[in-house]
Amino acid sequence: MSLYSRSHELLAVQNSQLLVIDMQEKFVPHIAEMELVTDNCHKLLEAAQKLDVPKYATEQYPKGLGKTIEKLAGYFDEIPEKLRFSSAEVLNWKNAAEREDNRFQLVIAGIETHICLLQTTFDFLAQGYRVYIPADAVGSRHKLDKEIALQRMADAGAIITTTESVLFEWCEIAGTDLFKEISKLVK
Repeated sequence: MSLYSRSHELLAVQNSQLLVIDMQEKFVPHIAEMELVTDNCHKLLEAAQKLDVPKYATEQYPKGLGKTIEKLAGYFDEIPEKLRFSSAEVLNWKNAAEREDNRFQLVIAGIETHICLLQTTFDFLAQGYRVYIPADAVGSRHKLDKEIALQRMADAGAIITTTESVLFEWCEIAGTDLFKEISKLVK
């Protein structure tokens, strides 16, 4: 009989959801390492799709900033528009403790780290969610803005991680067909 008990610090597919914030056309030329951020958001979305992790996105003022970039847009049935920097209001989710589906873990990726991502993170932390930020799947125009925002979010209780860590925490077990599919995403 195994006494193994998985840490609550680790992401679990059955408790997770993924939110991709404001990955919009007009931001592309201005975000540092935008190609890396886009590629890692794509990996997260691919894995979430394969593992049945619910996926959500938001767009900040798409009239002025454009729509979600084509590489990512196809993963979503609808993408709510917002003017408020935080995505929490437009998503209008119950507090984590009130959710019937037990999805209290929230992986947040996208841009900009120090504005919409930070404010969304703080709002969802206040609602009792356990927030995970893959640092290589978020971006800002300036490196310092991103660094300070990641530190502020960590200080507030968010878990700073990487895309690959998220994928393999979701995967959990090696040697399966699903593991092989997820492994292809990081090669």
